[in-house]
Amino acid sequence: MAGLEIPSWDPETALLIGAILFEAFVLYIGYGGLERLVGPYLMDLIVGGDASAR
Repeated sequence: MAGLEIPSWDPETALLIGAILFEAFVLYIGYGGLERLVGPYLMDLIVGGDASAR
């Protein structure tokens, strides 16, 4: 039956997919941390803090 066979994985392909997934995970964590550290400061700078929200 077509489409039901299990493909054999090339080790280099598996390593490349793993590296891409690892890079995506590191970037997700890194940008999340950067947003937590710098985000409030940038929002205060752009919006002007609580005083302009009234």
